[in-house]
Amino acid sequence: MSCLIAAPCSGSGKTLLSLCLAAAARQRGQSLQPFKVGPDYLDPQLLTAVAGRPCRNLDPLLCDPEWVRRSFHWHGSRAERTLVEGVMGLFDGRGPSSEGSSAHVAALLDLPVVLVVEASRQAGSLAALVRGFRDHGPPRVRLAGVVLNRVGSERHRALLAEALAAIEVPLLGLLPSHPSLELPSRHLGLLPARELEDLGERQRIWAELAEQHLAMDRLWPLLAPPPTLPGAEDPIRWTLVQAGPPGPPPGPPAGPAAGRPQGGLPVAIASDAAFHFRYPEAAELLQAVGLQPTAWSPLADEPLPPDCRAVLLPGGYPELHAAQLAASRRSLGALARAAAAGLPIVAECGGLLLLGQRLEDGDGHSHAMAGVLPFSARRGELSLGYRDAVASVDGLVVRQGERFHGHEFHRWQLQPPGEADVADGAGLWQLEGWGSPRRTEGWTAANVHASWLHLHWAGCPVIPSRLAAAAGRAAPPPMSGASCSPVNPAARPLESAGA
Repeated sequence: MSCLIAAPCSGSGKTLLSLCLAAAARQRGQSLQPFKVGPDYLDPQLLTAVAGRPCRNLDPLLCDPEWVRRSFHWHGSRAERTLVEGVMGLFDGRGPSSEGSSAHVAALLDLPVVLVVEASRQAGSLAALVRGFRDHGPPRVRLAGVVLNRVGSERHRALLAEALAAIEVPLLGLLPSHPSLELPSRHLGLLPARELEDLGERQRIWAELAEQHLAMDRLWPLLAPPPTLPGAEDPIRWTLVQAGPPGPPPGPPAGPAAGRPQGGLPVAIASDAAFHFRYPEAAELLQAVGLQPTAWSPLADEPLPPDCRAVLLPGGYPELHAAQLAASRRSLGALARAAAAGLPIVAECGGLLLLGQRLEDGDGHSHAMAGVLPFSARRGELSLGYRDAVASVDGLVVRQGERFHGHEFHRWQLQPPGEADVADGAGLWQLEGWGSPRRTEGWTAANVHASWLHLHWAGCPVIPSRLAAAAGRAAPPPMSGASCSPVNPAARPLESAGA
C-alpha cells in the first residue's frame, strides 16, 4: 500500500520529496494520485500540476474519518501509484494534540511513514530525533525509512547513514542541494503553481534528481495504490446519501425560478489569481446536486455568467490584487446588483473581502470593493487554526444550532465603520478553537453567507445541497448595459481539479 510522507516540522522537505516522486512517476509514464493531509490549498496545487491528477485533501477534523477512508481508497485505487503528503510535524494536530495530524491519518489508513529530516547541522543526534518520532505515540507509527534533506557532503552522508543504521532505520535517499528545490513563498505559504513560470523545467529536473539521489527501488513499492473497498461507491454520492435531504428553507416559500438552463443551473465561482483556494470536491458536489459550476474572473472584469443562479467566492489573495479588483467595476457592479436582487452568495476568507466596502493592500493603500457588506479590511494579526462553529441563526445554508468544523487562516482583519465589537460580522455563528476564545463571526442574510471560515463541503454536504435549493428558487441576476457587452467572454466550465 501507499506511504505517508511526514517530517519533524514544517520546512523539512515533505513537499519537495512528494514533488520529486510525482515527477518521477510522470516521467516513467505511470499515473500517480496525490493526497495532502490537512487544510491546505497551495501544496495540493503543486501536486495537482505535477501529477496531472487533482490532489485530494485528507482531513479527519474537517471531514468524517469514514469519508477520509473512502476518498483515499476510491481515488487512490484508480491510479498506478499513490502518495500522501503530511502536514506540519508528524504529530502536529489540533492544538497540542495529535488529533488530525499526519500520524492520525497514517493510523487511520494503516500507512507506513517515510520521514523527511532536514539534517544540515547534525550527525549522531539524528538517531535520537528519528528514534523519538518512531517510538512516540499515540498514535504509534510504522516508520518505513528516512529521506535526508540538506546533506552537506559525502562525509556528512556517511555519518548520518551510520547513525540511522545504529537504530535499524533504513536510509531511503537524499534531497540534494539544487536551485530547483528552492520553492518561493509568501505570507500564506508556497507560491501557487500558476505563478511558477518554470514549473515544466523544474518538473524535469525533479524527476532526474529522484532517480539519481533517492532509493527508488525501495521507495517505489511504497507508492503502491490501495485496494478498492468492497462495495465501494463514489464518495461524493456516498456523502450526499449520508447527509439526506437539506430540509425546508427558513421563512416563506419563494416563487419558482424563471427558466432552467439545460445541464444544470449555472453557479459562478470566482476563479483567477485572486481567488483559487478551494477543494476539488466543491465543484463535484455542486454538479451532483444539479448545479453547473462556471468559472468567473473578477480580475478580468467579467460580468457574471448569463443565467447564473448563485455565486461562490472562495479564498485566495485578493489583497495582492486589490488595485486591479477595484478597477474591475463591471465585475463589482454585477456582484452588488446580484446581491441586491437576492441571488444566493457564499463567500469564505478572501471571498469575504471582495464583498466589503474597502480593502487595503500590503502597502496600506485602500481600494473600493463591491460594497455589499459594511466593513473595510487591512493587514493585522495572524488568525490560524481549527474552529468549531455553532450557527446563531437560520441563514442561507445553515440552520440555528447546527455545528460545523472549519479552519481559519488569514492575516487581513475587518474594520467596521462603527462599533469595534461587531468587527467580525453580523452574527452568523459562534466560533471558537484551541487558543481562540469564543466570538461572534460571519455575515448572514437571506441570500448571503460570508465568513472567514474555510469549510470542506465533504464534511458538511448539506451546504451545497441548500445552495442548490436556493439557486433553484432564484431568478437570474439583473443585467445592465455593461453586463450585456459583447466584450463578455463566453461562460466557461469550471475545471474540477480545483485548488
